[in-house]
Amino acid sequence: MMKPELQSKIQAAVARLHDGGVVAFPTETVYGLGADATNSAAVRRVFEIKGRPADHPMIVHLADESQLANWAREVPSKAKLLARRFWPGPLTLILPRSHQVSNVITGGQDTVGLRVPDHPIALALIRGMGNAGGLAAPSANHYGRISPTTAAHVQEEFGDEIDMIIDGGSCQVGLESTIVSCIDNIVKVLRPGGVPLPALEEVLQQKIEVFDSHQSNIRVSGSSPSHYAPNTPLEICSSSTLWNRVSALGREGKRVATLEWSAPYTVHLDNLNVRRTAMPANPVAYGQLLYATLRQLDDARFDRLMIEAPPATAPWLAVADRLQRASYPVYCPV
Repeated sequence: MMKPELQSKIQAAVARLHDGGVVAFPTETVYGLGADATNSAAVRRVFEIKGRPADHPMIVHLADESQLANWAREVPSKAKLLARRFWPGPLTLILPRSHQVSNVITGGQDTVGLRVPDHPIALALIRGMGNAGGLAAPSANHYGRISPTTAAHVQEEFGDEIDMIIDGGSCQVGLESTIVSCIDNIVKVLRPGGVPLPALEEVLQQKIEVFDSHQSNIRVSGSSPSHYAPNTPLEICSSSTLWNRVSALGREGKRVATLEWSAPYTVHLDNLNVRRTAMPANPVAYGQLLYATLRQLDDARFDRLMIEAPPATAPWLAVADRLQRASYPVYCPV
């Protein structure tokens, strides 16, 4: 049960949202920057605050599956199966948009991304918008930068630019939702995320293709080549070449930070300008820590962040996707 002071803050946030305000709130994935999805002016304000391109669509967050009919003009059978299994949770479904969905949200496309978040604060806010309401909410950070997983991250990003920040602690998943297109009942993963590919395939009893932003004609959140990026240049290296590259940078006098997941303390350190960070060898735990760790190292103003490449397996797809976009366009030796 929520504490009275949190309930009061949620009520105040709902009032702000109804008045066209912009509110940062926690979800299980990352913190979102929310506006009333039926208020085009409020949604445009989110674009302006983030510096987000107008053709980069937003995801609409709903309270439950029963709201789908308000936002999608058709819901294929496979989309229904996925919604029943993974909502509330870190899954976004791309569906044909209804007449209620404005071009502002979709970036002019005829499709819309919809999800039901698995967080009590997020759900309380959405329910406060009414039965036909929803929250248009991208991640609560400047466009292309590292997504926030705590309220403090949001405060660092925006300060007084937004109307309210609701603190719900650290996000449980730590990476954005999996985005799945279900147009014409054909299922494609357009962004790996919090729901792993094997889990989707188990529910639908079929193999599912993973498309990158260059293979799909549907634009979705987080599909830019450069995204989730720190200010510090970031490189990805295989386990076998990581330390050759780190040593070379050290000889140039560079301050380097590493993120390593396999046997991270077996290399002799002869360079005091290197900070080593051990990351979990489990992809779920790695994802939970990734953004907070990158923010911490970015704040320390290293010259280069060196990342040990994750395994090339399905459970690591979401982590690999975020690291690839965070490293673009820095050359990544293999």
